Amino acid sequence: MNIKNRRYSKKRIRILLAKAGLDGHDRGIKIIAMALRDAGYEVIYLGLRQTAEEIINAALEEDVDVIGISLLSGAHNVIFPTILKLMKEKGLKDKLLIGGGIIPKEDIARLKKKGVAEVFTPGTRTEEIVNFINEKTYNRTIKRQ
Repeated sequence: MNIKNRRYSKKRIRILLAKAGLDGHDRGIKIIAMALRDAGYEVIYLGLRQTAEEIINAALEEDVDVIGISLLSGAHNVIFPTILKLMKEKGLKDKLLIGGGIIPKEDIARLKKKGVAEVFTPGTRTEEIVNFINEKTYNRTIKRQ
């Protein structure tokens, strides 16, 4: 496994994970949560059927570095823009927003243009997600300390 781990830095990366919308399938996000914990991150999993407002309020309360949203319901073109809007309104523009689920490639490109950092589709290796988060958050957390 080739994971660039930041486990021993002074501040642990805090990641909020949530299932947004009406989707009730959570096996994948639970596997991701375990992999992120094993990589040394602090993970807060909100569970199923979260609204954009609940997710953003929790992100503020928990002072997270990364917000990860899992969607299988097809509502990604509504939920992600709503989350991005709330992040801007609540002063969370500097937080990393990532997503996962069954999302068509053409929609992924549009979501990334709007501000979603990355979208991981089924079959993505957990090491790839860990490496992406390390790469994108390491410099941010060093600046915050």
